[in-house]
Parts: sequence; C-alpha cells; structure tokens
Amino acid sequence: MIELKGVCPIAAMPFDLNGAIDYDSFRNFIRVMRPCHALTLFGIAGEFYKLSDREKVEIAEVFLVETKAMGIPSIVSVTSHATDLAVQEAQRWQEMGADTLMLLPPFFLKPAAAAIEQHIRAVAAAVHIPIMLQYAPEQTGVTIAPAVMQRLNEDFETLTYFKIESRPPGPYISDLVHRTNGRAKIFVGNAGFQMIEAFDRGAIGVMPGALMFDLYLKVYEQYHVGDRVAALQTHDVILRMLNHIRQDVEMIIAYEKRILQRRGIIATDVCRTPGYMPDSYYDRLFDELYEYTSAFFQPVATRMGG
Repeated sequence: MIELKGVCPIAAMPFDLNGAIDYDSFRNFIRVMRPCHALTLFGIAGEFYKLSDREKVEIAEVFLVETKAMGIPSIVSVTSHATDLAVQEAQRWQEMGADTLMLLPPFFLKPAAAAIEQHIRAVAAAVHIPIMLQYAPEQTGVTIAPAVMQRLNEDFETLTYFKIESRPPGPYISDLVHRTNGRAKIFVGNAGFQMIEAFDRGAIGVMPGALMFDLYLKVYEQYHVGDRVAALQTHDVILRMLNHIRQDVEMIIAYEKRILQRRGIIATDVCRTPGYMPDSYYDRLFDELYEYTSAFFQPVATRMGG
C-alpha cells in the first residue's frame, strides 16, 4: 500500500478548440508531472462537474494507465452525491487500479450532518484501498466537525488521509492532529496558500493546482531540509501569482490552463462554459505576474509539439 505525502497536484482537464477532451494534452500533462509525489483526478480544480459519466470513465482509464507507467501514485476522487452511486463509483475506481480514493461528501441542498457521516461510512465500508476525505466548506457550504473526522478515522482503518481546505485551515489541522494523536495524515488544499503553516501544524502534504508544480516541489524540499528562509522566499513567488488569480474558483482554473499552455504542457487554455470571463485589466496584470513568476520555473520534461 502506497504511503502518500508531499506535493500531489490536481490534474487539469485539457479541452481542444471544439471543447472535446484533449487526450494527447492530458497524457503529456501526466508525463510532465512525473516529479510530483502523486497526482489527483477529479478534484474541484479539474472541472469534473463539466464532464459526462462516460468521459469520466474514459479519462480515468487514461489517467490510471499513464500514472502507473510513470510510477506516479494515483488518487481518484469520488464525487457522486447519492450514496449508492458514490459506493459504485468508489468500487469502480478501485477496480480500475486507483491507489487511493478522495471522497467529496455530498453538499447539494446541504444534507444533515448525520446523513453526510452515513454517506462517508458507506463508501469507506465498500472499498479496501485508502481514502482521503476532502473537507472544502468554502466551496460546498457544508461543515464537518473535527470530532466527526476523529470518529471516522478511529472506525475505519482505510480512512487515513484528510484534505483540509477550510479558511483558515490551520486551527482545524491542529485540532485534528491532536484529536487523532497524529494518526490522521493531513494534506492542505486552498492552492497551497497556507502550506508552510500547515506543515508547521503537522500536515504531510499539499494538493494545489498543477500550474506551478515545480515551485511547490521546491518549497516542500526546502522546508523539509530545514531551509525555512528559502522555503518562505519560494512560497512568496507562488503567492504573488495566486493573490491575483485565486479570487474565484473558475478564475484560477482559467488562468491555470493559460499557464499550462504557455509552459507547453497542454495545447489550449479552453474551459467548458460556463466559466470565468476576465476583463482586459485582469489579463494585463496576469501577463505582468507571469513574466515575473515564469523566471523561477524549471524547464518541463516534455512539451506539446516539442
């Protein structure tokens, strides 16, 4: 069983100019992400909510074949709202070869706390591979108390990992680490905005978008060799860009794709509609920030058309 830690980005979903999934770009994307500690499919930043059921199965097949070939641990998210469907989805990804599942609890119309816990328990009981519980109250509007997380961690050996992206995440991380005596293996989300604080509080990894994957890796490495000053300086480079493009979820998705395209990792920056529509000022500021940030990027291993 693979032990997860480190930088585990959310896979972007490339589309061609006609809005169809660009499988060549997706394969290239995975190959470029090879230095990362793991890769995650169907995170919120991966536009899973704009894919058909058939597309999700097809892209999962590609994802699992490619990550296995690259030796990258795979995380596949279970996003179905109905409990029975979530169980079937979890079992499908397990059968297809996922190393770990990430579970996004149901949130549409805000189910009761007991119903959410029952949903999580049903999925956890249905599979034998590790599960990461995603806690994203800002995006879902649903809160889960740390005591519930503790109870789930105690009751299910496979419910090992927790992705925390509340705002702020720090106190929640500290509380969960304390409640579980360090058993809970915590990743921080929120584009890695608070990744250094999260590491200080006991988190073992970060799950950002893939747009600046090499800089996230550099922060992680600098932090874990004890060079805190260098880690803070590199993190500042990331934050300068994030401070602009992370004002809205669809906004960061759109600009992430623009960065990935400019780096030669995917062929287009197309997002399926509805999506973010920047004005000329936002684009101009992005261009200025990209000129600064790109000076810190490492050359990618492969490039589209190169």
